[in-house]
Order: sequence, then structure tokens, then C-alpha cells
Amino acid sequence: MDGRRGFRGPAALTCHCLLVEGANGLILVDTGFGLQDVLHPQVRQSPLFLDMLCRPQLHEGATAIRQIERMGFKAQDVRDIVLTHLDFDHAGGLDDFPHARVHLLADEYLAATARTSPLDRQRYRPEQWMHESHWVTYPTGQVGERWFGFDCVRDLKGLPPEILLVPLVGHTLGHAGVAVRSGSGWLLHAGDAYFFHGEMDSGRYRCTPGLRAYQRLMEKDRPMRLHNQRRLRQLKRLHGDEVTVFCAHDSLEFERLESREKHTETSAFRSFVTPPEEHVHPF
Repeated sequence: MDGRRGFRGPAALTCHCLLVEGANGLILVDTGFGLQDVLHPQVRQSPLFLDMLCRPQLHEGATAIRQIERMGFKAQDVRDIVLTHLDFDHAGGLDDFPHARVHLLADEYLAATARTSPLDRQRYRPEQWMHESHWVTYPTGQVGERWFGFDCVRDLKGLPPEILLVPLVGHTLGHAGVAVRSGSGWLLHAGDAYFFHGEMDSGRYRCTPGLRAYQRLMEKDRPMRLHNQRRLRQLKRLHGDEVTVFCAHDSLEFERLESREKHTETSAFRSFVTPPEEHVHPF
């Protein structure tokens, strides 16, 4: 359950993406499901997730490409895509942006292309990115300055220094958060490092039973997943006034950010410190 209607029944989850307007084009953080996922779900998705576990509601209008078009942009305006990881619900829209460079950790790319375990063969769907040719990968150990106590990958090829990959291994072996600096502070898209907003409570953190079970089902490294959750809670407790942490699937977190953006149309929240032409949109 997502926590707003209680702890019973199916969860209402999001596929939370960010769109950054840069001086040289658009930058998309995760893609969610894509057009081909909507048109051909049985081909593109694992039956385990499509029919039993996730049962996604696939609507063309909710895809990243259609939402971006409603903003007045075109697919070719998306020059770069930064991925938290390559799970089917985070990378399904890659082939809607065939000219974009795709940035991710090298360990994630290797795990997704090798698909060595039964779980990997369910979660990673090559049909979603088999035509992708613009991969840019980064070793997990390729770090710049520390970022609020975390190692981070700076100097992403062709991207401004206000966008960072922050390794958050556990859910997958190459899982990362994506940090984006805005005029009012940092946003950290934590991907699937956690699933429920209560997991970030500094006091008595909690998670609904269904989402806790799903995280355990999908984890590749449990000690590291829990370790990184503890670090994220500490980040929020110590630097919550500087960093807004949110995950990919919590609908309440999404609505809070969406509301925050609507009420700050002309504020620094939408404008990056440098260059000033950059803006961020949650959708």
C-alpha cells in the first residue's frame, strides 16, 4: 500500500522522472515506461511483473515523450538521459529518444547486458533498449569531490556540473541516485533505493508490508541496500534544508514535489544556479 489509503490493498505507485532544461538541450532523469511498452506490453514486459506483481496502468499520454511534447518540445530536444538503473519501469522509454546519450554506472550496464540470474532476466528487458547505441558508462569508483558524505561521479560527459551520479548500490549492483542542483538547493532522485516515504523518517522509520516484501524480492545486495537507506536517512536529517530526497515510486513524494513546482513557477526552485537557463520539472 502507498500509505495514504492505509496499509491494505494494492499500492498506488508512480514512475517519477525529472526533466532538466539545459543550455544545450533537455536532460531526462529516468524515462519510465515508453510508447512501445504501451503498444506491445506482452512483448516488452515480463509476465511475472506485468500480470502478477506490478500490473502497470499503461497509457500513452502518461509516457515521458508525450508529456514532453505537451510542454512544446520534441523527442530530439532530449540530448541526454541519466538513469538510476535499467529496470523495465525506469528504462522503457529509451527508444522514444533515439538520439540521446544515455548515462549510467558501468556496473549497471554490465549486469543488464549479462542477465546472469533468473531475476535479472525478468527485470532487465533488452527489448526496451536493443537499439540503443549512445551508452556512456562510468565506473563506480570514478568519483570527484565528496557530496554530503557520499561518493559521486562528477564530470558527466557533456552535462553541467550541477548533475551528479551518486552510487546507491543494493537494489541493483549498479544502482545510483541522480543529484540535480537547483537555485533553492539540491534534488536527489534516489531511484529505487527505497520505495516508501516512511523509510526516510529519522525516528521510527517504517514501510508497508507489500513494498517491504517487493524490495526484498528485487534486491541484489541486501546489506548495501539497507546501508544506503541509513545513509539517506542521515542525509535527510542533517541536510534536509539543503537536499530534497525522493524515490521513484512514492506517489505522496511525487505530489509534494509537483505542488512545490506549481507554487514556485518563477522561483529559484526551477532555475539552476549555473547556467541560469536550466529548469527542472517533475513528472
